Amino acid sequence: MWRHVTPDAARRMLIAAAHAFADKGYHATTTRDIASLAGMSPAAVYIHYRSKEDLLFQISKIGHELSLSVLSDVPGKDPVERLSNAVSSFARWHAEYHTTARVVQYELGALSPEHHATVVELRRGIEGRMRSIIAEGVEAGLFDAPDLRGATLAVLSLCIDVARWYQPTGKRTPEQIGALYADLVRRMLMS
Repeated sequence: MWRHVTPDAARRMLIAAAHAFADKGYHATTTRDIASLAGMSPAAVYIHYRSKEDLLFQISKIGHELSLSVLSDVPGKDPVERLSNAVSSFARWHAEYHTTARVVQYELGALSPEHHATVVELRRGIEGRMRSIIAEGVEAGLFDAPDLRGATLAVLSLCIDVARWYQPTGKRTPEQIGALYADLVRRMLMS
């Protein structure tokens, strides 16, 4: 997930910050905590990032961009198959990257107004992509969703919440969770 972040020290800082924020929460985490997890001095944080909030923004931005890419060009011969593939991929992403996804989804309130606006725009893109798949199914008479916005929010919320409870040692793999959620959403929306 982080391989495009360079140099290595900056990548290590992001990974450490994601783990610290997921474990303790943004406000309870110090730059000393992050540096310690990264195996660096506290001063090293400021070589690569302006602040702790900048680290959170980078994690949020990268995480949202990646989750948005999961919903780009979703394959499928019809809206039902596209919805299944979209939900499966989105839920699976939130399980596979549960630590980062937890930070991305639940620490938004700590972002500066400028950074928050950037992330909100990415979230609108995610919502728009899922809504367009559902709308296509409604138009084709395949889905029953009189409140398109509400249905979209319900589907996204279901997938996003995986990051809150998922544990790699649990009974289901990310793939199994994706398949289960795709089936549940299909049953929820099919007319």
